[in-house]
Amino acid sequence: MPIMVNLLPIIKQTLLITFFVLSMMLIIEYLNVLTKGMWSKGLEKNKGKQVLLGSFLGVIPGCLGAYTAVSLFIHDIIGNGALVASMIATSGDEAFMMLTLFPEKALVLNLIIFAIAILSGLLVDRLFKKKFLINASEKHLHVHEVPECTIFSRKTIWQQIRHITPTRALMLTSILFFVSFITLDEKIASSGLHGLIKLGAADPAGSDPLWIKVTFFSIIFLSTIVILIVNDHFLEKHLWGHIIKKHFAKIFLWTFFTLLFIALLMKYFDLHQIIQQNMFWVLVAAVLIGIIPESGPHLIFVMLFASGNLPFSILLASSIVQDGHGSLPLLAESRRSFIIVKLLNIAVGFLIGLAGLSLGI
Repeated sequence: MPIMVNLLPIIKQTLLITFFVLSMMLIIEYLNVLTKGMWSKGLEKNKGKQVLLGSFLGVIPGCLGAYTAVSLFIHDIIGNGALVASMIATSGDEAFMMLTLFPEKALVLNLIIFAIAILSGLLVDRLFKKKFLINASEKHLHVHEVPECTIFSRKTIWQQIRHITPTRALMLTSILFFVSFITLDEKIASSGLHGLIKLGAADPAGSDPLWIKVTFFSIIFLSTIVILIVNDHFLEKHLWGHIIKKHFAKIFLWTFFTLLFIALLMKYFDLHQIIQQNMFWVLVAAVLIGIIPESGPHLIFVMLFASGNLPFSILLASSIVQDGHGSLPLLAESRRSFIIVKLLNIAVGFLIGLAGLSLGI
């Protein structure tokens, strides 16, 4: 049986996206530990600051910001509005994908979601005076420090290089392989970094703008620095144990099969026309799939938008409703709170998406 699509470009796309996403995740993980314990100062009596903080935590790519917001909510440091704002602003691991595939539009999307999250959070605080979570846990947020994981000296770095562990060596070698791959690959060199991730669309003329290349290689450089300077405990527990082991296979497989699925659809169907003729039901599907507290299923809408087959308003609605794994701790603590927050997110996402479709966005 002949191969229905060429798998080599899809594998290349998947590798490129996966490595870049993981590089951003390594940096975010490091910054999260570096700034841990600074979120809860002076928040308890100021609803506006709570909502602003919740929205900011939500737009941080990945689920770490949302986890922090849920923890602050459970410990009675932030209220209903801040929690709803955080979940509206959160797009889970798909935020990394969007920044990789279409960075300019992703930034615009995040700015819009940030504004929507703030307005929604303030409105929720006005409408819901009683806290969603009835039996809140103890009020004080416990922050577990990672000793000496963020203070380094040149001597420490040199010692870690001289006595390099297999894990650190593997991660540095992988980055070297990745940089060689994107530098030497003729496809990327001829059409630019983004030319490889157009999902079957025609390659753009010329190469990427300079700022895209600078951003791309800056992320890779910063992730390399993080791998070099963190101590063995942080490297093994946080970077390897949390980021690589838990996320690499999932991101790679979800990305690969989503790209393959879209490639098959585009080969045998006029996907653009089908979506254009069923906008309302695609919006409904995006909102309903957004209920799933998992990063992965929502990637289909990111990829459809990247390929030019999905309008911005539906991607916006999907991003508002879905929150990756961010709401899982809330589901574990209080199903009532999870259901209320999800219903509010669904209402906001559906109304925004419907308004966008009516305006032709």
